[in-house]
Amino acid sequence: MSSAPYRRVIVKLSGEALAGAEPHGIDLDTIDRFAADLIAAQALGVTLGVVVGGGNLLRGATAAAHGADRTIADVMGMLATVMNALALESAIERLGGRARTVSAIAMPQVCETYERRAARRHLDDGRIVLFAAGTGNPFFTTDTTAVLRAAEMGAQAVLKATNVDGVYSADPKRDPAAVRYDRLGLDEAIEKRLGVMDLTAFSLARDHRIPIIVFSIREPGAIESVLRGAGRATIVGG
Repeated sequence: MSSAPYRRVIVKLSGEALAGAEPHGIDLDTIDRFAADLIAAQALGVTLGVVVGGGNLLRGATAAAHGADRTIADVMGMLATVMNALALESAIERLGGRARTVSAIAMPQVCETYERRAARRHLDDGRIVLFAAGTGNPFFTTDTTAVLRAAEMGAQAVLKATNVDGVYSADPKRDPAAVRYDRLGLDEAIEKRLGVMDLTAFSLARDHRIPIIVFSIREPGAIESVLRGAGRATIVGG
């Protein structure tokens, strides 16, 4: 039995977080810390899927803004998420956990191709499933992917790990008067265009009644704390 309020969740982990203190790249010590956090969270009796971004290596929208074809740029960004997922899978396995990377873009020599029923079986069997390559389509963010996979996997929540401890009315780094929300409706988040997730992700979460819990990943054990209801976070929807 789970000692957390959710039996199954999808964790959305930004690619930038994987760089640690560096501006880009993969910091292996940071990867190990996240892997340990995921294993500890799973020990609560929660089945975990992870959607990881690729912004630490390449962001499709940024490449497109510099003149690259948007479709090709987005595919490059999706490939970056595969690299991140494989690094995280390796760390989880090295620390004694069980993990499986599944990619929305077929690359059978590297990892499994995403298939909904097979991914659910991996979760049921106790593996941490790392969903790579976004939706497999250009023009969709990994935020939208996280909500989509949550709906497909029957998850009760999306945990969005960021560099701030919740959702604010404005960027707290730029506006000292920014107000932090403890709880927020999905309709309100959409109406106010709060930048923590894109509108497609918010709309999909609203349609499927999936709450999004926004929290800071900076502290060790943050995922486990949020699942216990003890961590500082903003609950959007639910």
